[in-house]
Amino acid sequence: MDSELIQQLGDQLGANGLPYVVPIHPNLVHLTLGLFIVGIAFDIVGTLFPLEKPVFKYLSIPASRSNFFDVGWYNMLAAAIITFPTVVAGFYEIMLAEPSPQITSAWGLNAMETLLWHGVGGVILLMLIVVMTVWRGFQRYAWRKDMGRQVQWSYLLVGLVIFFIMFVHGTLGAQLAAEFGVHNTADRLLRMGENPNLRL
Repeated sequence: MDSELIQQLGDQLGANGLPYVVPIHPNLVHLTLGLFIVGIAFDIVGTLFPLEKPVFKYLSIPASRSNFFDVGWYNMLAAAIITFPTVVAGFYEIMLAEPSPQITSAWGLNAMETLLWHGVGGVILLMLIVVMTVWRGFQRYAWRKDMGRQVQWSYLLVGLVIFFIMFVHGTLGAQLAAEFGVHNTADRLLRMGENPNLRL
């Protein structure tokens, strides 16, 4: 019974091993990364605004410090929201992954180890982004609401550390697609003995 269900599911999967044409997880990942990075970057610009103010004035850019902090806050909030469907889509696509067991990544990991670390890393990053958003919210609406500098230096430092974690995590995801061919349409077609030029 289970084997029939698996066979039926397998018949519905496309050339990329998914029931839809374009993988969802990689697209949501880039949205999450972009929102988080922009959020921290604008908070850094807002924090350093007194030093940059003459440059903005010279370039005739009408900028105010609070606007940079607004962009930082709303991007962080959006990153926290979009990270939930990003992780859900990632786990769904991991369940459908069929990587080659003979391949070892540039980091010396096999496919299952890479999938495991990438999955665990996704959950850790989800928690970190949510914690950073809550921290950012307390700074904006309670702790520093009457201060010119809306964020703490420690918050920015932790944000930069998370950038590094995102780099490591993203590299694992890139290895899954590029080295193991997970949900990579051309790679999968080649393994099935088909010509990607005729199918794509």
